[in-house]
Amino acid sequence: TGGIGGVHRGAEKTFDISADMTEFAASDVAVVTAGAKAILDLALTLETLETLGVPVIGLGTTEFPAFYSRDSGHAVPMSCETPAEIASVMRAKWAMGLKGGVVVANPIPAEAEIPAAEIAPVIEAAVRKAEAEGVAGKNLTPFLLAEIAGVTAGRSLAANIALAKHNAKVAAESPAAFAEKRP
Repeated sequence: TGGIGGVHRGAEKTFDISADMTEFAASDVAVVTAGAKAILDLALTLETLETLGVPVIGLGTTEFPAFYSRDSGHAVPMSCETPAEIASVMRAKWAMGLKGGVVVANPIPAEAEIPAAEIAPVIEAAVRKAEAEGVAGKNLTPFLLAEIAGVTAGRSLAANIALAKHNAKVAAESPAAFAEKRP
């Protein structure tokens, strides 16, 4: 996956929370992600995952990635260095009968990153424009992503492709590590 859904900005008024959150709590899955979508409220997304009992594990990082950026200013509760270590956590969780998924926070490769200081104002401007134009609901995310892509002259799209490829690589390594028998 690129970025997971989560808690939308202003959710304290709109209750706009992605169905991803409850699905992670109900399904025994591991989701490799470059963080929550940058247009979401990352602090509330992490808090919601914690409340639902969904572990968030940083792969090679102690900070929750912010989709286009490697850093968000929000710590992950746990960090592992390899997919094999993450597979061990998954195996232990499910062996104890603890239901629900695991979120693997896998930062965008450094060479594809758009630093938070650069992309945050672009995202904020896109959010303000959406509010001013009355864009909401299912139309909001496509609108914001198009605005961000336009302002960044396509860099955000290139970053999105890079992080999706990186996540796919890690996701392909994780099942093999999970399937290995440990003595």
